[in-house]
Amino acid sequence: MLNYLPYYASGRIVEGFRRGSSELGVPTANYPLEVVKSLPCCFKTGIYYGWANVDNGPVYKMVMSIGWNPFYNNKEKSMETHILHDFDCDLYGSLLKTCIAGFLRPEKDFDSLEDLIRAVQEDKSLAKDLLDTDESKSSLQYSQFFYDTCKESKNDKDSKSNGGGT
Repeated sequence: MLNYLPYYASGRIVEGFRRGSSELGVPTANYPLEVVKSLPCCFKTGIYYGWANVDNGPVYKMVMSIGWNPFYNNKEKSMETHILHDFDCDLYGSLLKTCIAGFLRPEKDFDSLEDLIRAVQEDKSLAKDLLDTDESKSSLQYSQFFYDTCKESKNDKDSKSNGGGT
């Protein structure tokens, strides 16, 4: 059991490597390095699932990669969130809030880009199913964390994470 879940994080969306949308067909909203570095040391790298919203808008299902993405040999650990919703604009600078509800699998290297794409699609499907069928995970989408009425200005670059709360 992962005792640090659910885990809540928030921060301004920053530009990543642009591989999610261009190579994998799954655009990602990336947290800044300070949010990544604030993860508890016990946080395992891998693929997680849960809930996300942007600028205090609707809450959507999400899948998140936390780690070094061995296929790409990243030098910095990252938190890359794929929100299971199509946005019609770029989200850079927007406030991203996530509730990480569960763990899908450890991060791993892949033999080909096609194998990686197949795994990402399987992760998305499994996350949807788990969030639809596990009542304790499904109820997290209604957390007060997502419905904070205190709006941050677009110029506020502060980022934070706050693990474990409800």
